Amino acid sequence: MKKSENDSCLPQARVAVLERNTARLTGALCCEIDSDIEFSTEKLETYCLSAWEPLIFDSLLVAGAVEYCDRVLKRSALGWGRDFELVIAVHEPDRWNHPDVGTPLADSLGFLTGDRWRLDFVTRRKPVTPPRQGHFQMPSGTMAVIPFSDGLDSRAVAGIMARQLGDGLIRVRLGSKPFEQPATGPRQPFTSVPYQVKPGARRFVETSARSRGFKFAMLSGLAAYLAGAGRIIVPESGQGALGPALVPVGHAYEDFRNHPLFTSRMEIFLKGLFRRSVRFEFPRLWYTKAETIAEYVADKGNPSPLDAWSCWQDSRQVSIGGRRRQCGICAACMLRRLSLHAAHIEERSDTYLWENLGASTFEAGAAAGFGKITEAQRQYAIAGTLHHDHLAVLAESPVDRRSLKRTAFLLANSLGLPEAEVGSKLQRLLRQHASEWKGFIEALCPTSFVRQWAAVA
Repeated sequence: MKKSENDSCLPQARVAVLERNTARLTGALCCEIDSDIEFSTEKLETYCLSAWEPLIFDSLLVAGAVEYCDRVLKRSALGWGRDFELVIAVHEPDRWNHPDVGTPLADSLGFLTGDRWRLDFVTRRKPVTPPRQGHFQMPSGTMAVIPFSDGLDSRAVAGIMARQLGDGLIRVRLGSKPFEQPATGPRQPFTSVPYQVKPGARRFVETSARSRGFKFAMLSGLAAYLAGAGRIIVPESGQGALGPALVPVGHAYEDFRNHPLFTSRMEIFLKGLFRRSVRFEFPRLWYTKAETIAEYVADKGNPSPLDAWSCWQDSRQVSIGGRRRQCGICAACMLRRLSLHAAHIEERSDTYLWENLGASTFEAGAAAGFGKITEAQRQYAIAGTLHHDHLAVLAESPVDRRSLKRTAFLLANSLGLPEAEVGSKLQRLLRQHASEWKGFIEALCPTSFVRQWAAVA
């Protein structure tokens, strides 16, 4: 495919994901299979529900290869996009290069990351050794899978949907900690991400991590294919699914990681790849996180959601006294705090590194004894506050009226719903967020550093 003049200005990388001891491609970064993308045999076994299919390994490899590219090439300070040429060795290159697979794959990646992707699949030198087959506890009537992490939405929506689907709902672990296998009896499938991406002799230089949405969607799609499920439940509530695209940060491209406009593209790709239809569903799209949590805790049989994890920050930056805490000031932590406040659920103050949002200064809000306060943390806090503040004024903003109408139009086409219905639901969601955010801000001290930054007060 011929490049345009604009494409030639983008940061570029040619990456070859090949087996060890394979001749290197000229001008390409070499990403070695089983070295830079390292598979865990034990974890891979949880994806082997019946006869081994090389397609399982190749699907996971593609997800790992995309993550490697995303992290190894830094975005320009002057713009967002990058240009990737990615070569991957797979068992069935004809399947992956087919227009019904390769084209929607590149389209999904481009839409999600804001980068240009050109992919070429070549034949492996020898097949992967099949992992042993395990015995898994799979219900006979599996209807849906749900990506499951450490987050509040993940915990709450899994609980809500389990009441409807019972054993027909299968969790797919996406977090850093695996599900624990039972000591006796059948084993659980999809207990952990079965590979790890490493930088090798280089180092990872990009942290925007937009490709995580592809990783999660790919693993969920693969799990649905293997379990024979036709539905993938996306656990994000409205603020998390739509908010990052409605209110992008600075010069950054809109964040579509949990957005129907991205998953609708993934549906086309996954149908071409697995030759079976699967549907991403958003049962909490038109509700706030607080409303989702409130519905979850209304069932007294559910465990407390407070041990769920929300923070984006690296554990090395948010530990005190040898204990990791959530930072309490990034956009994800702010959403957690305002949602629990709106749901009338109290947390321990030492849940967060920034214990006191009512303090008059940013520094005074941090836990006593924490001496690593940086300008970057301040900027995270300001960005987190302003994100929710901006989202709170969208519904009543004349300036944003046209943008919201366009969003409703695109969502209606993606979800197969009338535009008027989508527009009404979107307005209700935004107004509910505004009400919750205002209540959260007004509950802080008048001199709070957060109130000083927020316009909604």
